[in-house]
Amino acid sequence: MSDEERHDSLADQAAAWIPPWERPTPPKPDITAEAPAEPEPSAEPEPHAAAPVGSGPAPAPATGSAAASLGDAEPAILDSYRSPKTETVQDPMADPPATDEPVGPGASDAGEPVGSDAPGGASGVPGRRGRRAAPAPEPAPVLDDAELRGALEAILLVVDQPVSELTLAQVLEQSPERIGPMLDEIAAGYTAAGHGFELRRAAGGWRLYTRPEYATYVERFVLEGQSVRLTQAALETLAVIAYKQPVTRSRISAIRGVNCDGVIRTLVSRGLVEECGTEADSGAFLYRTTTMFLEKLGLNSVDDLPPLAPFLPDDVEELADATR
Repeated sequence: MSDEERHDSLADQAAAWIPPWERPTPPKPDITAEAPAEPEPSAEPEPHAAAPVGSGPAPAPATGSAAASLGDAEPAILDSYRSPKTETVQDPMADPPATDEPVGPGASDAGEPVGSDAPGGASGVPGRRGRRAAPAPEPAPVLDDAELRGALEAILLVVDQPVSELTLAQVLEQSPERIGPMLDEIAAGYTAAGHGFELRRAAGGWRLYTRPEYATYVERFVLEGQSVRLTQAALETLAVIAYKQPVTRSRISAIRGVNCDGVIRTLVSRGLVEECGTEADSGAFLYRTTTMFLEKLGLNSVDDLPPLAPFLPDDVEELADATR
C-alpha cells in the first residue's frame, strides 16, 4: 500500500469514528450464545478495481472492512467497562472504582472514606493520622504522715533562713493543705517532748530555734572569744526603729538625744535596717527593720514585739513635761 492510500485510509477511519458518549447503548450480549466463527481470510486477495480518473482516490476494501470491524468491537470493549450500577461508561485507563469495603488506613470503620471532618483532609480525601499525644506525667506519690514528717524535719535542719509552707509543698510535691497542719503537729511534739529546740514561725516561714531557757549555754558556745555584740547605742537605735518604723534619721536622733548617723550606717551594713522610701513633707529617708531582724529575734512580724509599757519608768509623764 502506498503512502497516499495509507493516508486516505486513516482519514476515513477518523471520519467514521463515533465518540462513545454519542453511540446508542447496545444490548448486552448473551454469554451463553456461541460466538460466531470468524471468517477465514482468503488465500489470494482480490484485485482492486481501477478508480475512474478525476473521481479521487477510492479507499481500499480491506482497509474499510477493518475499520468497520474495529467500530463494532469498540462497543463490546466499552461495555465490559460499564458500571454495574449505572449506565455511564468508565474510562479503561482510569483508576478502578471504589468498593463498599474499606481499603487501607484512610477508610473508616463503616466503609466510607474519611471526609472533611477528618483532621488535615478535604471532603472525600483520607486525612493523615496526627502524631501520637505525649503520655501525661505520672502524679507524684502521696507520702504518708510518717514519711512527710521525716522529710520536713530533714529540710528544716539544713535551711539557713525561714522557709514558707508553699516552698516546702513544691519541693516535696505534696498538697499545701497538708504542710501547715503537719508543721503544727511537729512543733507541738517538740514542745511536749521538752527538746532543747523548737519549731516556730518566723519572717513568714518556719525554722528551728533553740529554746530561751538554754540561751546562756548557746551564747557561751557561740560568742566565746568573739566580739560580735551590738553596742548599747546600736541596740537603742535599733529599738527605736523597730517600734517607730518607718522613721526618719532626725526623728531617731531626737528621741535618743544624740546624733545617730554612724550607728544607722552600722545597722544598715549588718542587714538589720534598710531604707524604705522618703517622707512626703521633708523628703528625708525613712528606715525600717529587715527580714533578718525578725529572723535573728525569732519573730514572725513586728507585731510580736513585746510591749514597751513594762519597761517605761513610773515618772514618764513628768519626764515628758520636763523636756517640753
